[in-house]
Amino acid sequence: MSQTLKGKTVFITGGSRGIGLAIALRAAKDGANVVIAAKTDEPHPDLPGTIHTSVEEIQKAGGQGLAVKMDIRDEDQVEAAMNAAVAHFGGIDILVNNASAIFLAGTLDTPMKRYDLMHQVNVRGTFLSSQKALPFLKKAENPHILTMSPPIDMQPKWFENHCAYTMSKFGMSMCTLGMAEEFKDRGIACNSLWPQTLIYTAAMKMVGRIKPEYCRHEGIVADAAHVILTSDAKTNSGNFYIDEDVLRQSGVSDFSSYSIKPGAELIRDLYLEE
Repeated sequence: MSQTLKGKTVFITGGSRGIGLAIALRAAKDGANVVIAAKTDEPHPDLPGTIHTSVEEIQKAGGQGLAVKMDIRDEDQVEAAMNAAVAHFGGIDILVNNASAIFLAGTLDTPMKRYDLMHQVNVRGTFLSSQKALPFLKKAENPHILTMSPPIDMQPKWFENHCAYTMSKFGMSMCTLGMAEEFKDRGIACNSLWPQTLIYTAAMKMVGRIKPEYCRHEGIVADAAHVILTSDAKTNSGNFYIDEDVLRQSGVSDFSSYSIKPGAELIRDLYLEE
């Protein structure tokens, strides 16, 4: 398969900052068309970036961008966003299910408003976006769905401290599991990608509990996503990839450039054994 995304149309949910934006910029570097579909139309009081500033960055990086304001919880808005992407670029080749809500708390400390948000954005949003993209992906030459979710591991330790969040992230992974099997004969790849170590995003900076020197930056996830999205969709589906493993298999051996502080001990991400 081609090692470039040039001319491909990539639809990214929640791509106005963080990992989603990093994946967008890596695709733009190839000359891809990138649709940023997210809620942040106006500047957020605490977080950098809007759908419009993301498109500016995409175009500076060498791609073509389209900003679409979309609440992933609203079926009509998701459908309209997909139609806008197709009207503008002629089709959709890749869907990146990046939008995600997080609230790490135990059962008694999780308000139902937070529970509902995580399940509406994470599980339902992934299912809904995939459902609305599939009619267009069926027409694409090398169609991919890539979901930012972890390998499914049913050990109680992953549930005991934040049951609601874990349920929602594993729900995203179950979309990958089910859809990969459902659409294997149609040649649509459905895979998940998860970072081996914590990634220091703007959202993590806002939380403030994790020091950046123990993390990597978003570039490692973007580079791993690029490897997956340029692979043959017909033979590469149903996988739960870890970013570092993907890059090792593609020949990368030095990961120091991805560290916020090269040489510092990194913190392994949730859902991964030591």
